Amino acid sequence: MFARKLVQLSTRTAVAPSRLVRGGHGAPQFNEPGGYLFGRKPGEKYESEGWEVIWIGGFAIAFGMIAAGVYYKPDTRIRTWARQEAERQMLEEGDLLEYKTTAYKA
Repeated sequence: MFARKLVQLSTRTAVAPSRLVRGGHGAPQFNEPGGYLFGRKPGEKYESEGWEVIWIGGFAIAFGMIAAGVYYKPDTRIRTWARQEAERQMLEEGDLLEYKTTAYKA
């Protein structure tokens, strides 16, 4: 009757051509290369769009907030906690936290 033609996609599977779905809406559309960077001729003035200023401002504010958060974050390292705890215990026992430096003689 009807012979079904299969398309070999890999060594394990074969799919009928009618089952293949291709993305897109009609003919592919793209900008033809014109030889200019970003499609603008040299000396042509760039006009910014309204959303660009808002986007750049929001990006700068977010970057500043993240930078401030990283700079002022609390020190949560175990080594810092252990040092503070050891200093507290030494003060309670009356031990010296600082030692006199001695000059090195050769």
